[in-house]
Amino acid sequence: MSRRYRGGGWVRFLVRTRYQVALGLLVAVLLPAVLRTPLHFLDIQVQSASRTLIGTTIAVLLGAYFVKRITIYPGGHTPFYAVPAFASAFALVIMLFFFFRIDYSRIQFLLSFALAVTYFFMVLRLERRALRQHYLVLPFGAAPALADLDGADWDIAGAPDSSLAGFSAVAADLRSDMPPEWERMIATAALGGVPVYHWKQLAESLTGRVTIEHLSENNFGSLMPSSLYLRFQRLGDIAITILTLPLTALLIGAGALIIKLTEGGPVLFRQQRVGYRGEVFTVIKLRTMREGAHEGHAFTEADDPRITPLGRWLRRYRVDELPQIVNILRGEMSWIGPRPEAVPLSKWYESQIPFYSYRHIVRPGITGWAAVNQGNVARLEAATGKLQYDFYYIKHFSLWLDLLIVAKTLRTIATGFGAR
Repeated sequence: MSRRYRGGGWVRFLVRTRYQVALGLLVAVLLPAVLRTPLHFLDIQVQSASRTLIGTTIAVLLGAYFVKRITIYPGGHTPFYAVPAFASAFALVIMLFFFFRIDYSRIQFLLSFALAVTYFFMVLRLERRALRQHYLVLPFGAAPALADLDGADWDIAGAPDSSLAGFSAVAADLRSDMPPEWERMIATAALGGVPVYHWKQLAESLTGRVTIEHLSENNFGSLMPSSLYLRFQRLGDIAITILTLPLTALLIGAGALIIKLTEGGPVLFRQQRVGYRGEVFTVIKLRTMREGAHEGHAFTEADDPRITPLGRWLRRYRVDELPQIVNILRGEMSWIGPRPEAVPLSKWYESQIPFYSYRHIVRPGITGWAAVNQGNVARLEAATGKLQYDFYYIKHFSLWLDLLIVAKTLRTIATGFGAR
């Protein structure tokens, strides 16, 4: 999308990617090398120093690339996400150095990581304040509803000869009937280099939701997830599950023991849910409600009295979800994807919401785009919005969106957002 800068020349300088990266390399690569050399001159080996310099350069470049890929999604321009982006980049480079037994300076790597995170944290804060989209909205069809969305400035055009100066783009409902003079305005804008967007494109980019009302209005081919990434995600699920197994097993064991000691009864909760390609499977979780309280109830409300005090804590920090690693290893679930619903609830949604079953085209997940943006919902109106988040995830199914979801999940766990 087109961008509008707010600020002086120094702002224009710092929001351009090539300048950001160049200054970032100076701050996070050269500065640590210069600071460390005088203090450790006698014990520095030239080979080790050069390898460290190359490694930190690669890590900073990778981290900057990760940041740019994450920030294209709604809500991704939060400065906090510089931390997981650079943590992933530096961890990847360190793993390669470890695998190939390459000697490097751990102190210099740590200092480079800290400076990179600090620098790009400030850059993202600056970008969020300095970059502002400004749209001229044509007053036809559903386009004027864009003015209710945050994240951009909107002006409703009063006449077809309205000036386009100062606007990032023109927003219009391209499926509505417009008088010829307004259609000529759209053509003039396009010929003058001013982008023209269908209102749904802008709404999707700002809300992270894809709305589908009529099959004839949508190309379901654009919502087909990448088959290559489906396989890659599956391999990643297995690898992450195995690597984190000691920690998850410890947390599951501790949670199960406390449930047994404080509540008695079974420690695990099993429920039939609809998963990948509509197949029914049994989800496994730590029990957070009184024994037998799930029977006859489809919805979990805020402050639900059926939830035990311990269960409320387990839900807040998502510890109750960890036994689903068994479902991941079986191929029934992924770490990231649409949340699986209970069979009766899924059937009810499918009878009430158009195209609901399409969400089953990817594996359900322990966390997902809807979960980190909307939280846990059950009522029909909220479930419709949840489905729109699911469609956005399917449409933009990629490693970068998954990384953003992981980062958002960490914030969700810290704040308890959406827990019920």
